[in-house]
Parts: sequence; structure tokens; C-alpha cells
Amino acid sequence: MSNKEMPILLLTGYLGSGKTTLVNRILKNEKGIRFAVIVNDIGEVNIDATLIQQGGMVGKKDDSLVALQNGCICCTLKTDLMQQIVEIMKMDKFDYIVIEASGICEPEPIAQTITSMKAIGGVYTEFGTPRLDCIVTVVDALRMVDEFGCGENLERKDLEEEDIENLIIQQIEFCNMILLNKVADVEPEALEKVKRIIREIQLKAKIVECNYADVDIESLLNTNIFDFRQTESGAGWLRGLEGDVVESEEGHHHDDEYEDEDHDHDEHGHGHEDEDHDHEHSHEHGHGQDLEDDHEHENEEGHHHEHEGHHHHHHDHEGGEVEEYGIGTFVYYRRPAFDINKFDWFISKRLPKSVIRAKGLCYFSDNTDMSCLFEQAGKQISLREVGRWFATAPEEELIQMMRQDPTIMKDWDAHYGDRMQKIVFIGQNMDKEQICRDLDTCLDE
Repeated sequence: MSNKEMPILLLTGYLGSGKTTLVNRILKNEKGIRFAVIVNDIGEVNIDATLIQQGGMVGKKDDSLVALQNGCICCTLKTDLMQQIVEIMKMDKFDYIVIEASGICEPEPIAQTITSMKAIGGVYTEFGTPRLDCIVTVVDALRMVDEFGCGENLERKDLEEEDIENLIIQQIEFCNMILLNKVADVEPEALEKVKRIIREIQLKAKIVECNYADVDIESLLNTNIFDFRQTESGAGWLRGLEGDVVESEEGHHHDDEYEDEDHDHDEHGHGHEDEDHDHEHSHEHGHGQDLEDDHEHENEEGHHHEHEGHHHHHHDHEGGEVEEYGIGTFVYYRRPAFDINKFDWFISKRLPKSVIRAKGLCYFSDNTDMSCLFEQAGKQISLREVGRWFATAPEEELIQMMRQDPTIMKDWDAHYGDRMQKIVFIGQNMDKEQICRDLDTCLDE
């Protein structure tokens, strides 16, 4: 057994809350910390891992990015998670592990998995001891206002077992820090209501307000604040069981207790240089440009999940939240270009409320050279250009790029090149066939 400890930051939060944006901010740190990243997604295509690769900070070539998909690390992929942590420690070239959990994961079972590795010992501690340093839950303030009644839906007394509100409650209940994201997009009165309800659910975790994950990264790392019993005791429902919670714990000001602790932030001297990317052509592997002309949509139908009640429960299941919350996923994959007007119409008129989250690459007939990133999280919908397809590169340059990165050929088509529509849909009881039929009518064939 190695005496070396490997600190782990666990990021949780509902679908589309901003976890991937936060991971990319962490990876851009200037402290020289060498990060390994584990990204979990329930779909067969891990779009979040793709977006992290686009940041140019990690890549599969050096095994610093691990994608765990087609399941949740809180249940069906527990063993895979443990094995990947061991493999990362075995490499002996990383200082820190960041885990981005799927948006439908519950944090407590993941914490149990990580902390159990030390107790199990053997192969799980041969190359070091994993130490869960901190659990950070990202909460989308704008979405809390738009879809969950400023959080009031989380407090209803008759929530059903499969209601999404239960999942969000459990992500808030079991954490050490809450990043309340997109606060600038929310009116002050509504924001205060959201914060009040979060504090009622979670008594102890520090609440940090931010906009698109613009937080002080040092405050998230090497905190040494995770303790299983203490983290568990932060759940607001415990007040009803204990009945004697100290008055100060029922208030809204718990930051002093957090800040009084002496948390050292070790600075590692290891170099972390941004990887060079020598061309502007973009695909799933990134190198795309962040353009300012985001194509914003407001879904007229909205995505209001009108569930009632409040129900707390613990999970010892192996079936996973995919079954428990009625959440499923599928990939829409086609080659022809979309007609932009038809696609706009689909988004504004036909995108069903059952879709909780959608994300992926697409392109349009008015500019077939450009790849676009489509993202939907509830009523928040955006479309932005991310770079040119590899197929637009001059032949000689393309041949050279393919030699350097053979994976470019993986999804290559003789006619379309790497152009494609590949969008992951996640939702509750979705009608996959109908969504695909509607999207097919948007193709410009």
C-alpha cells in the first residue's frame, strides 16, 4: 500500500447546471496542478468529455481524460469508477482527480464508493490512497426560477419517487459547497428566495454565487473539508428527525463556521502547459472558436415539471436513476444538413417538455463549412459556432491531420466528410421516434 494520497474533487449537479464549464475553468488553472478528469454521462455519446477536449487542456492521448458512459457512477458504474481511479494513481503523474458526475447522479453513493476504497485496501490502495476532498454541487439559479418556482417546488409535501425535484434535493443535501450559477440572470428578489430554500434543504454547505462558473478555483481545491458524517448531517430534513437542532443551524448564515476552519491550499510546482493546436479546423476534438454571436432561442412551450410534494429517501439500488426517475437517453445521428429555419421552428414549437437536456454538434445548409454546438437545458437554449469541419481543410493539410490523429477517420463519410448531426437527448419518458421524425423534417435533403 502506498502512503501517497490522491485528492478528489467531485462535481455534481442537475443536467445543464454548468459542471463542464467549471471543469474547463479548473483545467485552465495557473498553479501547475496536474489534473486527471473522469467524466460520466448516461448516454452512449459522452458530449461533456468532448467539450472538455475542445478546451485543449486534456486528451485521451495521455490518458488524462476518462469517459465513463452508458450508466451512472453512483450505481451501475461503481466498479468502473474505482478501477479508473486506481489506473490514474498507477500512472503517478497527476496531482488531483476531478470527477464530473452525470447530471442524474446522486452524490452520496459516489462518496461511499470512493471512501470505501481505503477500507477495502489491496489493489485499490496499491498505488496510493484516494481521498475525497470536497463535493461541489452546481445549481443553475436561472433554471430554479424558471422551472422549479424559485425552488418552492422542492418543498412540496407530496413529491412522487420519480419526480426530478427529489434528485435535485439529494444533490443539494449531500455536498460541502454549492455553486449557485447564473445569478446575474436572476432578479434579486427571486435569487434571495432560491438561496433561502437551498439553505432550508442544506444547513451547512457554503453557498457561492457565480456566473458561468467564474469562481476562485483555489477555493475548490485541497480544502480537506469532506467528512462523511459531517456532510451527511447538513441535510435539512434532519431537523424533523432530531427536533433539537441549534437555532443558529436553522438560520441562513453558516459561512462563518466554514470560513473559520484552517484549510491550506497547497501549491504544486508541477508544470501544466497548454497544449498547442496548430490548426483552426474543428470537430468533436475541438479547437473551435468561441464566437460571440450565440443564437439564442426561448422555447415558448417551456419545460415546467409540475410535480408536487417533498419526499426524502435513500438508495441502495443497482438499477440506477435512469430507471428510478424515468430518465432515458438517445442520440439523434444524421449526415445531411439542417435547414436553419425548420430547426428553429422545431426548437420553438415542437421540442417536447419531456426533454430535460440536449447537447451536441450540428450544421446548417446556409453554411455547411461550420460546425455548431447546440445546447438545451430546460428553457435555456443556445446555438453557437465552434469551428470549421475537418472536411473543409485543404487536401494536403487534411492528410497530415489524419496522420497525426487517426480518430478523425472514425466518423468519416465519403460524401459528407466529418459533417454530421449528433445530438444527445436526455429526458423523462421521451417519445424517441416522434422526436426523430420531427428532426428529420428539418433536414435539407
